[in-house]
Amino acid sequence: MPESRNRKKQAYTPPSEKATPAKKLSGGRWVAPVMLVCFLVGLAWIVTFYLAGSEIPGMRDLQNWNILIGMGLIAIGFVVSTQWR
Repeated sequence: MPESRNRKKQAYTPPSEKATPAKKLSGGRWVAPVMLVCFLVGLAWIVTFYLAGSEIPGMRDLQNWNILIGMGLIAIGFVVSTQWR
């Protein structure tokens, strides 16, 4: 029975460190506080609107846009959370 041909594998050589500069991709210390503040302010905005929105002059004028503002702040918190490492 004929033998199949042997393939020679090349020896693995790791890339040199000079060829690939290491980038520091940390999110920084600001990410977690900003994320939490956006979450909490958005939640507080929505809760305040539902509990006392008709009694607060600025919220009364915005009507249901208050929900969009609160959800927008929460969405900004999620966008900022993608930078957290």
